[in-house]
Amino acid sequence: MNADLKTRGTKGASVTPASNGFRLTIPASSQSEYRLAQLDDYKNLARSNFLSHPPLTLSLRARASSQAIPGTWGFGLWNDPFGLSLGFGGNPFQLPALPNAVWFFHASEQNYLSFQSEKPAQGFIAQSFRAPKFHRLLIPAGLAFPFSRKTTRKYLGRVIDEDSAAVSVDVTQWHDYRLEWSPNRSAFWVDDVPVLESPVSPRPPLGLVIWIDNQFAAFRPDGKISFGVLAGREERLEIEGPEIKRSLV
Repeated sequence: MNADLKTRGTKGASVTPASNGFRLTIPASSQSEYRLAQLDDYKNLARSNFLSHPPLTLSLRARASSQAIPGTWGFGLWNDPFGLSLGFGGNPFQLPALPNAVWFFHASEQNYLSFQSEKPAQGFIAQSFRAPKFHRLLIPAGLAFPFSRKTTRKYLGRVIDEDSAAVSVDVTQWHDYRLEWSPNRSAFWVDDVPVLESPVSPRPPLGLVIWIDNQFAAFRPDGKISFGVLAGREERLEIEGPEIKRSLV
């Protein structure tokens, strides 16, 4: 295992070495049990000490056990914005932050993970977020939250730059995934076919994350917020790699 990569998971979940990579497995679960299997390179690090800065290229091969895993899974780079273990196995004892991420992300239908109504919010997507540490519009967003979550979402959509594209592949089959992150651009390929090129480039530093869980979260255009965990059978995410080059290909 890469010396920087650490595993974490809930009861019954596992991250095991496999041929040229890893197998992440979460057990069958009920709607009251959170399940997570994760690899990352930022365990116990403050966000300011995360390891990844642009330019870099992340490459790996992957396949999932189902086209419709209840919850989320994916791989890429992010700033672990939830903190306090409030989502996706985040680091403990960090305050939440606005999202910065560049990743391939699969979200089941219960999720709605976009602040832009015209962007894909579920399914398998290539996605990038760029957000400041603070923005003057966060003040009215916070003030509006108790009265109108729809207005709060509108403000957040103006603060957080976002781009994404649906990725139409059979995720149960092996595919080659690559993303490039430069200071002014993010770009994604599947099997050497481009699926998204965007000027939205997240703010560094970021951490590498590969995960599968049974969680959902939604902040819908009508302002409705929902989150929780989903019942499901045993599910797996298999990885060959990952490989990070601290330059662009």
